Amino acid sequence: MKQKAAAISKRLGINWFTAVILVIFHIGAVAALFMFSWRNLAVAAAMYYIATGLGISMGYHRLHTHRSYRVPLWLEYFFAVCGSLTLEGGPIFWVATHRRHHQYSDLPGDPHSPRDGAFSSHVGWILVGETNHNNTKLMSKYAPDLARHRFYVWLNDYHWIPVTVTGLAMWAIGGFSMMLWGTFLRVVVGLHATWAVNSATHMWGRRRFATRDDSRNTWWVAIISFGEGWHNNHHAHPTSARHGLAWYEFDPSWLLVKTLRYFGVAKAVQVASVSSRLADREAA
Repeated sequence: MKQKAAAISKRLGINWFTAVILVIFHIGAVAALFMFSWRNLAVAAAMYYIATGLGISMGYHRLHTHRSYRVPLWLEYFFAVCGSLTLEGGPIFWVATHRRHHQYSDLPGDPHSPRDGAFSSHVGWILVGETNHNNTKLMSKYAPDLARHRFYVWLNDYHWIPVTVTGLAMWAIGGFSMMLWGTFLRVVVGLHATWAVNSATHMWGRRRFATRDDSRNTWWVAIISFGEGWHNNHHAHPTSARHGLAWYEFDPSWLLVKTLRYFGVAKAVQVASVSSRLADREAA
């Protein structure tokens, strides 16, 4: 029986290390719910914004992948460290994967398309096959701009260090319950928020632009991902720092980019043209 199970897992290419880590984090997230305190909730919320809001939305996605704006190198590095707190891999891996998604969106070669199944697009693509989290040399082919920085190469190889250090710091400051809330529960919610962009926004929502893929604008994903749910807008204008093109489309990351631009920190900010937004409104 064990040999049969091993043969099946080998044939499917199940990444057992990743699967075990995800199971442990989900168990920790459930355990956190039995250790509620307002202090733990506040720490988890703050860490969620730092990791998913600054790290993924502002950093890995809009800055590192699409270069939709420019900031000083120290701030760019800071956003990358924040992104590593999500347990979604290092910057080179994340950027390479997302660039492949745009290159082959909902076509053969897309790392996570619902056309291969909803579960596959949400989490299955990580569990089955080689995800190359630490294969920096291979993934650098898709992110040569990041691979030129020794810091990004180091962070990609050791992306687990920041989340480990912050988790241990929370344990030392607030005990085991704070670590469960600020690390395990926060990471799990952040993972599913990001995965929902891969899955839900290619299945449910409005299509404002006639893109060649199945991308859609999904309001509830935008709420939990700091504006990343306006995915059809994004696929139509991938280099735009603004994803919520209408006034009612919640996009806090764009508000932060605007603030940084106002103070001269963010420069070369790319935004979808006014004409495209007007045409978009008429089409809707």
